[in-house]
Amino acid sequence: MYKKPIETEALRASAEARLANKPASAPNRSAQELLHELQVHQIELEMQNDELHRTQSALEESRNKYVDLFEFAPVGYFTLTRTGMIDEVNLTGAKLLGEDRKHLLHHRFDRFVAPEDQNRWHQQLMRMNINSGKQTVELSLRRIDETRLHARLDCRFHANGDLLPLVRITLTDITESKQAEEELRIAAIAFETQEGMLVTDANGIIVRVNQAFTRLTGYSAEEAVGKTLALLKSDRHDESFLQTLWSVLQEKKHWQGEVWNRSKNGKIYAEWMTICAVSSPSGNTAHYVGTISDITQNGEAEAEIHRLAYYDPLTKLPNRRLLIDRLGQALAASKRSDRFGAVLFLDLDHFKTLNDTLGHDFGDLLLTEVAERLHKAVREGDTIARLGGDEFVVVLENLSINLDDAAIQTELVGEKIRESLAEPYALEGHEFHGTTSIGIVLFHNHDETVEVLLKQADLALYQAKANGRNCLQFFDLAMQTTLDERSAMEADLRQALNLGQLHMYYQAQTDREQRVIGAEVLLRWQHPQRGLIMPDAFLPLAEETGLILPISRWILKSACDQLKTWSTDLATRNLTLAVNISARQFRQKSFVNEVKQLLAETGADPRRLKFDLTERLVVANVTDTISKMLELKALGIGFSMDDFGTGYSSLSDLKRLPLEQIKIDRSFVGELTTDPNDAAIVRTIITIGHALGLTVLAEGVETKAQLDYLKHYACSNYQGNMFSQPTPLNAFEKALVIH
Repeated sequence: MYKKPIETEALRASAEARLANKPASAPNRSAQELLHELQVHQIELEMQNDELHRTQSALEESRNKYVDLFEFAPVGYFTLTRTGMIDEVNLTGAKLLGEDRKHLLHHRFDRFVAPEDQNRWHQQLMRMNINSGKQTVELSLRRIDETRLHARLDCRFHANGDLLPLVRITLTDITESKQAEEELRIAAIAFETQEGMLVTDANGIIVRVNQAFTRLTGYSAEEAVGKTLALLKSDRHDESFLQTLWSVLQEKKHWQGEVWNRSKNGKIYAEWMTICAVSSPSGNTAHYVGTISDITQNGEAEAEIHRLAYYDPLTKLPNRRLLIDRLGQALAASKRSDRFGAVLFLDLDHFKTLNDTLGHDFGDLLLTEVAERLHKAVREGDTIARLGGDEFVVVLENLSINLDDAAIQTELVGEKIRESLAEPYALEGHEFHGTTSIGIVLFHNHDETVEVLLKQADLALYQAKANGRNCLQFFDLAMQTTLDERSAMEADLRQALNLGQLHMYYQAQTDREQRVIGAEVLLRWQHPQRGLIMPDAFLPLAEETGLILPISRWILKSACDQLKTWSTDLATRNLTLAVNISARQFRQKSFVNEVKQLLAETGADPRRLKFDLTERLVVANVTDTISKMLELKALGIGFSMDDFGTGYSSLSDLKRLPLEQIKIDRSFVGELTTDPNDAAIVRTIITIGHALGLTVLAEGVETKAQLDYLKHYACSNYQGNMFSQPTPLNAFEKALVIH
């Protein structure tokens, strides 16, 4: 129906009023009023429809903005499942990885992580699954076309209601910044060369110098910056020389030659100087870079040669060469004076732990501090030398003519040294507590050579460490007998593997129903004269001499071969073999690759292989340990912590380790039913194992009372003579059939 504009406006106004107030309808209205009402309703609906269209348009516009923001953001957005599968990715993320989005979805993200960063990524994924909150990691990624990019991943674990939790990742390409950092690092290294270097602005004002400049001139950076090269002026050159220098430099942008400069202490010396001009993008000279090296022909060069030949460059103490010379003089003086002298051989306990945890720079700081404390602990005229590493030697002269008195004098000095070196060390904000083992040998008017004396002191030191470290030990002839026996055993051990004298024994491991589930591999040495030698008698020697490495490789290969053989027999195919991994073997950089190679060569199932690691091995370098364990665990190899409770591992470290099992040491099990302390320790270890989702194996179970106690507290696995003594393979397999 056609309405005049004024009528339409009135109807719309009425409709707007109704929408605003919605008054109740009056009864007994006329037809005209009803018609008017219908028209008003129609306009109301049209207005509401218009509003819906506007709202929908606004939502679509907002969605399009969000889509554009998500898809074309300067960073990649990824959503991963907790197992590392890509669930969502924006276009930028796909472009950064060089792959179509359809080929990314529902595939593993780690296939783009460079091999050297795979372990760190898996550790990050594990941490995200354990700890919520934002975490950041930098990785090297490898695209489909094999090109690389450095990326920073900001990760957040997101619980998705009743659905599986997800990991949301923002990926930022930091390749250029990494390259810039590397260039700056290289430039900084180049700047800190052995030659003095300085940088000036275009007006010749010094803006930077390196440490070698300070060493050559005596001027610190604070004293030199802001000055000109006139700071070094010696008055050996006239104005014409300087004018020629600058004119050549401005023309050719480069000058080099010999100059005479004056150091801070007034000494005038000859230098070879090279100056180069550095241009700005506009072509104008922005800076000058100069290098200087001392070429003065005087006694300093000869003195430095002498220092390098006879002194340790770090501690400035005499080195081995000078020590041998001074010890020879001390022996001669002892003959003339008829007085005793002494050699003290020092070794810092657990020095390697400091180097592994804080780094070699902190190790150097400690060695320097030790040298200073030794100077304060001995008399003036006594010799202190550093042989290398953490080994020091002190030579005492002019002691008493009486043996007992000389021994007491030496012991007093040794105790003073030991107590001084046991005081805490403040190493750039880190407090370090260390102890020292000291071996001592007295000398007096005899014909022993310097080399023999040092060997005897070294043997006494070895005995001091065997006695528990942090103590003094004097050499005596009984030690020489021990040394001879040790040397003979070492010579025999070097041949034992090739002669087939080493044998693998097997001790059964059982479950709660006393069913054999596997065995631990144990080593025995069948010596032709000494008989059967237990591992405690020769493995420490093997570890110390490095023979443990070929022996450990042989054990591991033999275990893999045995697993492959067992896999063909229904009765043995599900057995596991536990192999003890030595600290020296595990710390080899090639260890993981060697294991992979052995598995490939033998065809052994890695899921049937278990590595036993001691607590001491783990805590020596937790980060390296976890990295290697994760890489081996990815192959299927299981891990058990051996001798748990006897080391120093913390619960925070324990929960980070990808373990499957912890072992209760036999020292706790032996007195389990009679010693309340051992019983409490055993219960605690079982509780810890259950809390961390680990199986617990008790070693050294020999009685039913011990077994009943362990079962009562839900210990899951057992090993000991009650079930099976360590036996050769044939005997073990026969007992397995009977069992």
